[in-house]
Amino acid sequence: MSTDAPWMRAARSAGLIGVDGTVRPTIFAEMSALALEHDAVNLGQGFPDDDGPPEVLEAAVEAIRAGINQYPPGRGAAELRAAIAEHQQRFYGLSLDPETQVLVTAGATEAIAASLLALAGPGDEVVTLEPFYDAYAAVIGLSGARHVTIPLSEPGFQPNTAAIDAAITDRTRVIVLNSPHNPTGSILAPEHVERIVAAAARHDAVIVSDEVYEHLVYDGARHRPVTSFAGAAERTLTVSSAAKTFSVTGWKIGWVTGPAALIDAVLGVKQWLTYVNGAPFQGAVARGLRLDDGFFDGLRATMQRRRDLLAAGLVDAGFTIAPTAGSYFIVANGEPLGLTDAAASARALAVDPGVVAIPLSAFGGAVSASALRFAFCKPDAVIAEGVRRLQSLRR
Repeated sequence: MSTDAPWMRAARSAGLIGVDGTVRPTIFAEMSALALEHDAVNLGQGFPDDDGPPEVLEAAVEAIRAGINQYPPGRGAAELRAAIAEHQQRFYGLSLDPETQVLVTAGATEAIAASLLALAGPGDEVVTLEPFYDAYAAVIGLSGARHVTIPLSEPGFQPNTAAIDAAITDRTRVIVLNSPHNPTGSILAPEHVERIVAAAARHDAVIVSDEVYEHLVYDGARHRPVTSFAGAAERTLTVSSAAKTFSVTGWKIGWVTGPAALIDAVLGVKQWLTYVNGAPFQGAVARGLRLDDGFFDGLRATMQRRRDLLAAGLVDAGFTIAPTAGSYFIVANGEPLGLTDAAASARALAVDPGVVAIPLSAFGGAVSASALRFAFCKPDAVIAEGVRRLQSLRR
């Protein structure tokens, strides 16, 4: 088998193949396995421990019992596409045609993958922020395009203007943005978004905006979609999903919205990936998107409380932390505790005191070597136990 096959190149770029050619697990799989082995508190992998809203879960059960178990339409169930369009109008004042400007996908990851595979190829460049969600690098590798990054600078994890200008050129075909940002919890400042949009227009690039944490924005702030910035709408695909908002990561229901011509291009690839997905879940997600404001306000309040609980505990344990404006992650630096190698520290902490985190270096190289990502999408009691264990580091 050729070692230069696209999937091999993508796997190497994502760090999934070692020098001996063997496929190895991701850091997320490795750390979750350590959590099980050592009965550690898992604050590493970013999935919620809570169930979603009962009415959303019950809607899925009702759909299964009603026989909605076969292929849905290729673009997604009409009910869900309408609910996505309504959601964008309700929260952001954006008008979408659910027939031509909305596409349902197998989670946000497929939406991003289909977008990149549709729009970029050999000879093109795809720009992302760095650190980045690991799937970005793998899919860019599969497309054959070159991956270019805009580093985010600590402690606030914002780009600088020189880095933006240097990264986006006439070779740029797609710019992938992610705000609120995984793994850092930062939100791109408006002036940086404006500069990126202007550069995209100048170089005729498409923006793919990963906004899965749109309802996890704290301290009284509200999410602003990239497509709402001047000059962005005609060149922006917006990606989101049910996973983070409704705590249904296993359902894999995502979507991408944007100009009809770009959606058609994404559909042209998506139909050869999963074809369709999740028929009984699509109406349930539509139900969730139509929940009243109390649900969305309550979600923010709960996650902000959990953020503050974990942040205070990490500081008390001796870490320094970066501010978390959105998402459900906190970046903590272990250098004050002598934890200078995040990858080694993460493995050691899983054993003693029994808390799992993810080294920030797993998301790209332009980060502090001692930085760890902790997730607070867990019940208060789980966070409190993790904090109690971590505080033993100072004794």
